[in-house]
Amino acid sequence: MIKKYLISCSAICLVAAGLFSTVHAANESGTVSGTLLVGNKSEDSLSFIDLKNGKEVARRNTGHQPHEIAISPDGQLAAVVSYGGETIDIFDVAAMDRIETVSLAPTGRPHGILWLDDGRIIATTEGSDSVTIVSPPTGETQQREISVIKTDQKGSHMLVVTPDKSRAFVSNMQSGTVSVLDLEKMTKLSDLPAGTEPEGLAITPDGKTVWVADRRSDEMRVFDARKLKQLALIKTGKFPIRVAISPDGKTAITSNLGDGALGLFNVATRKPVGDIQVSGNADSRQVTILFSPNGEKLYVAETGPDTIAEVDLEARKVLRRFKAGADGDGLGIISLETPIE
Repeated sequence: MIKKYLISCSAICLVAAGLFSTVHAANESGTVSGTLLVGNKSEDSLSFIDLKNGKEVARRNTGHQPHEIAISPDGQLAAVVSYGGETIDIFDVAAMDRIETVSLAPTGRPHGILWLDDGRIIATTEGSDSVTIVSPPTGETQQREISVIKTDQKGSHMLVVTPDKSRAFVSNMQSGTVSVLDLEKMTKLSDLPAGTEPEGLAITPDGKTVWVADRRSDEMRVFDARKLKQLALIKTGKFPIRVAISPDGKTAITSNLGDGALGLFNVATRKPVGDIQVSGNADSRQVTILFSPNGEKLYVAETGPDTIAEVDLEARKVLRRFKAGADGDGLGIISLETPIE
């Protein structure tokens, strides 16, 4: 089922006081220049953290319950979903200001989000059992076209897209499936059985395999992205709520909320290769994980203490922690790795 309609862009500029936090520990192996964005879902705000000094330099208002974040292909803008509503906020990262709010109505509860290199923004709209695609603004009025593909599955939460943008995969938590969508024909191809409560989802950079974490059964499934066949079933740590694949495509990592740890897996062999203790306990309520662009570090959202841990993957240890807002979860990054002088 496909539904299309036009909306007009609304520009909204907000002014908010900058809030500052201290870095909890020194970075011993180098520093990162850039900006880390954190969606604070319990206070409807977005934190801007300077990665060089670890300080929060600004906090801006968002829609209700900001969760996932997507960065534009040119690295200048960030799209932030309002999981408790039906909008996506667009922020100018350098200006640290909200410049547009895109309404997805009548679809609602957007969560997983990607900004494709052709300018389209694609998000799950969990409240409507669907995925919503937002075109780039066009024409004198800078209108956006909205397209909807129904999953007809419950809890359509996270999504990934193949590098050629031909297919999307969507984890459906309550239905226990992963939907496969044809983005060219705008139709659903299949629903793959994926356990009890699949949520975390990642695709390898070559687009060949999709990795799906079942947080209830502490398992991860690997699917062939073209043949749609299950290739492996892997045991994980406790409550694997997210999956990420390293930029070089060699390592898959699960965020294990129940362990306060990261599980590491060899993509080629589909075997575990160890773990990294972050907090080491479930009280930190560890959720989102995000690689730095060069793959040397991982940023880990700890929604319990409202911190983001910076992890050195080679050393397998936490380097620093940054303070964010209440329930900081969704992450976005614009960075450049630089050595300490």
